[in-house]
Amino acid sequence: MSIKTEIWGKSPKGKDVHKFTMTNSMGASVTVMEWGAIVTSIIVPDAGGNMDDVALGFDSLDRYIGPHGCFGDTVGRYGNRIGAGKFSIDGVQYQVALNDNGKNHLHGGNVGFAAHFWTGTPKEGEHEDSVSFHRVSPDGEENYPGNLDVTVTFTWNDMCDLIIRYEATTDKPTLCNLTNHTYFNLGGHKHGTVKDHEVAIDADVITKVDSGLIPTGDYMPVVGTPLDLRDGLLLEEGLEVYETCPQMIPAGGYDHNFVLRKGEAMGAAASVYHEESGRYMEVLTDQPAIQLYTACTLDVKGGKEGADYGHYSGFCLETQHCPDDPNHPNFPGTTILRPGEKYDTTTIYAFRADDE
Repeated sequence: MSIKTEIWGKSPKGKDVHKFTMTNSMGASVTVMEWGAIVTSIIVPDAGGNMDDVALGFDSLDRYIGPHGCFGDTVGRYGNRIGAGKFSIDGVQYQVALNDNGKNHLHGGNVGFAAHFWTGTPKEGEHEDSVSFHRVSPDGEENYPGNLDVTVTFTWNDMCDLIIRYEATTDKPTLCNLTNHTYFNLGGHKHGTVKDHEVAIDADVITKVDSGLIPTGDYMPVVGTPLDLRDGLLLEEGLEVYETCPQMIPAGGYDHNFVLRKGEAMGAAASVYHEESGRYMEVLTDQPAIQLYTACTLDVKGGKEGADYGHYSGFCLETQHCPDDPNHPNFPGTTILRPGEKYDTTTIYAFRADDE
């Protein structure tokens, strides 16, 4: 395999920002960059061997600097929402930014991990390549306690598996709940909506939410609702009737955390199939939950190759611990990381295509 390294531009502080393209024996590739440890491209074959980019995004670094809809982002310190931006650790209460409609905390705050420079280190291999990105989030950044030392490694192999490993340590008790926010469209980034994608998620319940999409602390069974994806469901069928499900109305579609049957064991969490292209994606993770988001309110002009990304143009499958976890001790696992512990979690996005 091979890695192409090139300077894509400069950060706001004048640092050269490198992007790294890992290409496998099929000619399929993944591109990641030092600004934000962001995934900018995933080019994989369809059933006929035709290559297309299945990740929404932009053609220039400038579009990723500043607000950009989280396209391809490494999200942290805390992926998803924290109600009212408040949490306590060992009796100490913290208030973090209310950057979600002025009421709640979302994806790490006003300046999350994707708005920082990460130092990238490429490593070529015979059947897989990898790029590791490192930064230290300083004590008090976005009002989170502790210096958080983070490494995120993207590995791409000859099977078209994109493996993301997140590692972190801290010198004070803090929160850590990292994820990736790539918007996928298996028909290609210019395909249009993802309503023609069939999604399956191995979960019997979601974390029930209020009108602000903050968990109430209860679980809601998916049976009998458009959130029942256990046997697979065409997104169009679910979105057509989302107003029959009160949990889906505030989001205008799918923006929900599914609690996985497998718990925190490594295993299959979700899969997506696009019949027209024959592309298939499976998500495997050791995280206990996964957020499905169908870009319900997306409205971005001037994406890659001049594409416009409207409502439902992509889907995200964000592996994670449950949102607002520190305020709900009944949720599985914990997002509290302590000195002497290591946050170490892996998610795999495996891309395949029909043999026909």
